[in-house]
Amino acid sequence: MAIEQGTIIQVLISLAILLFAAKIFAEIFNKLRLPAVLGELVAGIIIGPFALGSFPMFDGKPLVILNETVLQIGEIAGLVILFIAGLHITPREFLRGGAASFTIGACGVIVPFFLGFYVFTIFGLEGLQSILIATALTATSVAISVTVLTELGRIHTKEAKLMLGAAIVDDILAIAVLSVVVTMVQTGNLTPNVFDIIFLILKILGIFAVLLIGAILIIPRIVNTEKLWKAKGSVEGIVTASFFGASAIAAAVGLSPIVGAFSVGMAVASTKIIKRVEEYAKKLEIIFAPLFFAIIGAQVNFTGINVEVLILSAVVIVVAIISKLVGCGLPAILFLKNKSKGMNVGIGMISRGEVGLIVAGIGVSSGVLTSNVYTAIIIMVAITTLITPLWLKKAHSKELADTNDKSEPFEMK
Repeated sequence: MAIEQGTIIQVLISLAILLFAAKIFAEIFNKLRLPAVLGELVAGIIIGPFALGSFPMFDGKPLVILNETVLQIGEIAGLVILFIAGLHITPREFLRGGAASFTIGACGVIVPFFLGFYVFTIFGLEGLQSILIATALTATSVAISVTVLTELGRIHTKEAKLMLGAAIVDDILAIAVLSVVVTMVQTGNLTPNVFDIIFLILKILGIFAVLLIGAILIIPRIVNTEKLWKAKGSVEGIVTASFFGASAIAAAVGLSPIVGAFSVGMAVASTKIIKRVEEYAKKLEIIFAPLFFAIIGAQVNFTGINVEVLILSAVVIVVAIISKLVGCGLPAILFLKNKSKGMNVGIGMISRGEVGLIVAGIGVSSGVLTSNVYTAIIIMVAITTLITPLWLKKAHSKELADTNDKSEPFEMK
């Protein structure tokens, strides 16, 4: 019991320090006219267990820890962010942009994967290492871009809605790729059956469709029944329970939990209680968003860097940026018929996140990835996460004067 109590104290202290540091750095970056989310990420890096947080403070234990509990709280915070993102796009808007979202999301997985594989094969890495790096390049961490766009008041623009839809498709397909690659790592089979891969991808897409349709059909019927919910906070509690439940279902069937949270957000977006839920969501965001980004930043470990790692990291980062700009930006230009808006979509998809970290962990624990390649992937995730908010803010700076675009509905011709 004493051990458990000590662990709880460490977790609480870590969360308190990370959240406090995140808000302090958000204020500093806001005064510097930089995205607050960038300050929250930097706060995590500086105060995390691989930097200042490593100093022993309590019974010889580090000031900040990243144990399973802290990381799980970070994952829950990510679900809150994606639920809030879903509130900004109705199912009708999502379906109107279906072809565009699917094309951009698919290209955002295919281009990084194949470009990464061929570049690193030429670079001299063995097949399975190249495949793992390519997989780490696939999935977008859209929570960063969502927060920046919300901060800029651009979350209701056409390109933002298109990016949200594409990011969900991107995430689903990246999970499918990850599932195949994990099997390859476990079996050592570099040539899995093509039909098995196609079946897996179709199965995952089918599960997503069922989950989305279920949320759209069920959630509005529950929350729109005003006669049922008279007590204070009942609607907000039911909505929270719904996106937690949908996230659990998504994870149980092999999808990313954020898909479930996003689906419920979209379902609520079409209900008559949306304004009430948005007010509640803003309060959730005050705590969970900075905590999420601080925990992401705290996972960055720049120790063990050498010249080889720096060279490899530079190549990985360049491929990561170019592949998303080409894979997502070019199709977006074609659908939006606007070069700057299309490239904004590409820029917003650059940030990598959870999948990259998962792939790195699987690779190093299985012995497939060397420590240098592992570190290079971690650095790529960190750098793309840091540059995306800066680049996205700069890209939108010329359009901020045009407020008419904020509420313009997204509709593909």
